[in-house]
Amino acid sequence: MRVTSSCLAKGFWARSADEFRRLAHIAVSMEGIKGASGPRELFSFHDQAAMQDVGSFSDADIGGYSKAHLDWIAPSSPALDAQARSKPSFYNPNGHVRFHGAISTRLPENKPQIERSGYAAWRTKDRPFTIFGRSLWDLDPYVFLALRFKSDGRSYHVNIQTESLVESDIHQHRLFSKRPGEWETALIRLNDFVRTNHGFVVEPQTEMLRQKIRTVGVGLTDRIQGPFDLSIERIWATNNPREADFVDAEIQLPNASQLKSKDGKGIKWSN
Repeated sequence: MRVTSSCLAKGFWARSADEFRRLAHIAVSMEGIKGASGPRELFSFHDQAAMQDVGSFSDADIGGYSKAHLDWIAPSSPALDAQARSKPSFYNPNGHVRFHGAISTRLPENKPQIERSGYAAWRTKDRPFTIFGRSLWDLDPYVFLALRFKSDGRSYHVNIQTESLVESDIHQHRLFSKRPGEWETALIRLNDFVRTNHGFVVEPQTEMLRQKIRTVGVGLTDRIQGPFDLSIERIWATNNPREADFVDAEIQLPNASQLKSKDGKGIKWSN
């Protein structure tokens, strides 16, 4: 058997060493028995290098007219920090990503097979391989997925893709904003994510494979024409509900979902 060049690359062995240290820490601390000892960061945009590991897409990829952009925003300047002391929730001193653009429901020309457009999203790329196999996030020890974000108030969904048999399956949950235009931290129960496929709820529902998370991201599928603007600082898993900005972070809002069942009925989020 010949070892491929990708296996010999420094990055491959460095990733393998990191994964070994992580697994060893779990074994030594007995997290599998006692539970997670603290939060686990999944993705952070504090450094511009993180932009290499994410990508955006929209219906423009199939000939539509929506536009989606991912721009890294550098940490704020000292002058801006002075302003932030008076209105801290409006500013973020850390590096973050701005997901913005415009939604258009105009159908592609000369493509009659396309019957639906008007969406945009971004997600993390598949994590590279290690000596232990594909790098996946194991969120089984955690209760919540947490996001630090600033929203324009539109109906965004958090998307989770797992190493499931149906690759196009996506687990989704609404990203509720209590303070549009301001920075906030929201917690979502991992058990509350709904399995979907191409925007429709899959029935019967099955439990999300939390031990094998491939990608995370955020999408906008409300099909309302016009601009959108969402900023994300970081995404992590936690068991501490006090990390949310509001005690009622696990809110449920009527008629908040844009997801539909196979019968065309709206899906309401529930705890």
